[in-house]
Amino acid sequence: MPVAPLSRQEIDRRLAGLPGWSLDAGRLTRSYRLASHFAATAMVVHVAQVQEELDHHSDLTLGYNTVSLAVQTHSAGGAVTEKDVELARRVEDLAPGHGAH
Repeated sequence: MPVAPLSRQEIDRRLAGLPGWSLDAGRLTRSYRLASHFAATAMVVHVAQVQEELDHHSDLTLGYNTVSLAVQTHSAGGAVTEKDVELARRVEDLAPGHGAH
């Protein structure tokens, strides 16, 4: 089933409920800082599990003590869709458990 791109107003409305997330170059983006490289690695694995559950994958970058995501829906021409917002929400829900901020 195809997914529809969200309007800029709809994206802004949804971002209001996702602190730390922003629209950058047409993608939803967020970086997290963690206490250690091991903690960051554990968070990456957890995010990858969520992406598999949703069958929706972001660009996921592991730094020394950081995790960064950039997400858009390729099947919608690279636009931001509800799938991206759902992934961002799920990541926000799991981040505190890893000590991410």
